[in-house]
Amino acid sequence: MPWLEILTRIRVLRLPKEKSLRSKTPPSSEVFPTLNEITREIENEGFEHVNDAGWDWEDYRQFFRLFYKEEDRAQATICLSEQNDLSFYYLRISSRAHNGTIWTTWNYPLSYGLKLTPQFRINRQRPDQSFWQLYQSHKEYLRLNQVETKAIDSMDEDRIQAEIENDLREQIAHNVAQGVLKPANETEVKYSWRGMIYLWCQFLLDLVRL
Repeated sequence: MPWLEILTRIRVLRLPKEKSLRSKTPPSSEVFPTLNEITREIENEGFEHVNDAGWDWEDYRQFFRLFYKEEDRAQATICLSEQNDLSFYYLRISSRAHNGTIWTTWNYPLSYGLKLTPQFRINRQRPDQSFWQLYQSHKEYLRLNQVETKAIDSMDEDRIQAEIENDLREQIAHNVAQGVLKPANETEVKYSWRGMIYLWCQFLLDLVRL
């Protein structure tokens, strides 16, 4: 009963305005049994594992394994989201252009619960695709949009983590401005009634996709 879930659990949910990433121990094999296998797939494509990071908030946990490939100036991430007894992962490949546009290919399995900021350009692929397939799709996505490597910012470990934190901060601010979220107190936000309707519409989109 998604609407009941929205009216009960989501209605009282609080999210931090600032999400600071910290170094994080990888989840156990019981929680994420394919982590090492996916890591090898990404490294086989020439990406270097640069850090494991994440953030925890009440019963929410997020883990990010970060990779970078200097040749293509591409950032890859394994993302694990956990909440109570629900967990899922997705893969993301991003190229940050000099003009601020973030060209992103991902296989996020659900409709996203918040609105993305305007600088994101999303190339969404099926959850069952391998990293190699996602990477090929990402390179084709850049080619179709005439984005050359020289137009993409070069990154390092510190900047990758700083940019992720900035993305999260701007996303919260953007959703407050759009009325999806509203301030709960000085440090937290929560879903507004408009935001809860938005979540319901996102759920209906998932049903249509299925």
